[in-house]
Amino acid sequence: MITKSIPSLFTVGNLFLGIVAIILVFNEKPELAAMMVIIAMLLDGVDGRIARALNAQSEFGKELDSLSDVISFGVAPAFIMYVVAFQDLNQAASWIVTALFPICGALRLARFNVISGMPGYFIGLPIPAAGGVLCTLALFYKDIPVAVLMASTLLLSFLMVSTVKYPNFKKIGIPKGAIWVVPIVVVIAVVLGYLFPKHLSKIIFVPLLLYALYGLKKNVSAVMRLTSRKNRRRRAAEEAAKSEHSA
Repeated sequence: MITKSIPSLFTVGNLFLGIVAIILVFNEKPELAAMMVIIAMLLDGVDGRIARALNAQSEFGKELDSLSDVISFGVAPAFIMYVVAFQDLNQAASWIVTALFPICGALRLARFNVISGMPGYFIGLPIPAAGGVLCTLALFYKDIPVAVLMASTLLLSFLMVSTVKYPNFKKIGIPKGAIWVVPIVVVIAVVLGYLFPKHLSKIIFVPLLLYALYGLKKNVSAVMRLTSRKNRRRRAAEEAAKSEHSA
């Protein structure tokens, strides 16, 4: 019974860190708040793997994971961005953009729970990645115009509910004998996050951003290839029609 509860403990830890992140940002500690979201991402990444390794997967764990993700990677990052960048803007616009992010995240999770995706891919940007990008992007609020931050928030919201394909690394499992390493990794991440919240969060921003842009680039490339094929077919049809006309 205790073994079956271990994955849920990691999920509850994810939820706890999301709530702590919200508290920290309202106490003027956005760097630490962003770090809490990043560590929550680590917990979210291992809970499913531990469940599979222990053969402890359940519908309860799946639903708990989704509810935790809405808070940790939807509400918390949105509040981090709102507190550091949007508070002085037009109230209606800032409230709508802030609310839209967790709403799209919830829609993304609901779709994920009821529709089977493609093997090896997520359909739409996963909410942990979107939340990670948003909360670390917020740390650059002094260097990036607020209009860009607002547009980025809207873009991330759109990518979550889009049909853009993103690589799925969650199927990479953890051997049962190596599960004991996970708490050590989490403790090291917490210590590093506490000691270097600002620098570590900004460093992590780079791979998260590349992941978000990768899916967008891949989707744009696919659309361009499809358009190119259609253009070639149209030109071939036109040339064939001209040949028949001249004959």
